Order: sequence, then C-alpha cells, then structure tokens
Amino acid sequence: MKKYLTDLVVKRVEFLRDDYVLISLSDPSGRMPECLPGQFVQLAVEGEPKVMLRRPISINWCDVEANRLDVLIHLVGPGTTALSRLREGETVSTLFPLGNGFTLHNGGDILLVGGGVGTAPMLQYGKVLREMGARPHFLLGGRSAKDLLQLDRFKALGEVSVTTEDATLGERGFVTQHSILAAKRFDAVAACGPKPMMRAVALWARDAGVPCEVSLENMMACGLGACLCCVEKTVRGNVCVCTEGPVFPTTELTWF
Repeated sequence: MKKYLTDLVVKRVEFLRDDYVLISLSDPSGRMPECLPGQFVQLAVEGEPKVMLRRPISINWCDVEANRLDVLIHLVGPGTTALSRLREGETVSTLFPLGNGFTLHNGGDILLVGGGVGTAPMLQYGKVLREMGARPHFLLGGRSAKDLLQLDRFKALGEVSVTTEDATLGERGFVTQHSILAAKRFDAVAACGPKPMMRAVALWARDAGVPCEVSLENMMACGLGACLCCVEKTVRGNVCVCTEGPVFPTTELTWF
C-alpha cells in the first residue's frame, strides 16, 4: 500500500478525559487516502525540544469520503502531551498509512477485544467489518468505568460487552472472564491492549479453536523498519513490528 507524507489539517481536538485526546485530521487535497484497520500513523512533534522522533499512533477512524482520520492519543510523555496542544486549523506532518492491518472478514461473528488505548483501532475495524457484512462484537475492558471511552460510537457499530476491575460498569473482572465467551461462538477474534491481556485472549482463542490476531504495541521509532527498535521474536525469526505487523496471527508468535 502506498505511503504518504502529508501535512494533515487539524479539524477538531476533543479531550475525552484529562489524559486522552481525540484529534480529527483532514487531507488538504480534499480526499483522505485509504487506510486499513490496524494500521498506524507517525506524527511529527513540533515545538518540543525534548522530542526528536515522530510518535506512532493507531488509526481510530478513517473515512475516505468524509476526508477524515481520527487518532486517539494517550498522554504519557512530552511527545504525546505536545500533540495534545494542537489546535483547529494547524497542521501536523503525518507519515501514513503504516504497517499491516487486521483480516477483513466479509461475514461471520467477529470478536474485537480492546483494553486501554488498545480500544482505538477496534473502532475502525468494527466499522469496516460491518460495511463488509460481518457482525462485529466488541469486548472492552478497563480498571473502572472512566477508562472506557467512545462507547456510543462502538454501540453504533455492533454489540458491546464490558468488564471493569471495580465493577463500576459491566461485569467485574478481566475481559477473558466475561460471560459472553462461554455464551457465544465466534468465527474469529482480534485483540489490542496490554500484552498480558492479549496473551490471555490468545490462550482463550487457542483453547476455543478460534483464529486470533493481535496488534502489538512494541516501541517504534521510525515506523519503516530501519531502526530495529520494535523487533519481536516470531516462529519465522525476529521481525520488525512496524513493517511485518503491527497485526500478527497469534500462531506466528512465540507466546505458547
């Protein structure tokens, strides 16, 4: 897939929580390039002397016809904090779309599991699956209700199940403890979030005989496979997550 280096225009900045910001971008050409679910962008950070490298951010939503690309950014350091200071009308140098995405199923019941900022790519994935005729079911987890973002947007695309560790919303516990896993049969599962969560989902999927993909969140610097910061051990040997992933079938990973 062709990659672009473009100064995208900031159309909207919305803080969903003190440490999460949703930024909507548009292409000055008038048409956003096609992006696959699970791909990511590399955003340049301007005006922050402590940050030299671009920041990799998952694509939360892409609508070619509406000329819109959303990124959900978790503020965890000077780079992401600087990006949160972008304002409407400003531009941000964007390298995209990068990496390989999730499998595009044209039917079936597909379980999409997200935790923390790992819920971000699941929104775009659910949108595309629904457009293709599949039935997305979202299983979202967090420590408490305040950790579960964009629930209305998820509910507009498919069924939503929720777990929280403190039981402030949905069922108490972790995503792999939700009753939906025993009550419903799925044709495929995809996960993104903390690695312990993804490992647990992968183990459940293996035992259930369901094909599983995960989106890894290894540290990435260049996004092009040159710096070797994001290497992951697989059954094929060591590979760069930014070019070979970030999405992998769990059968390729050395997790079991």
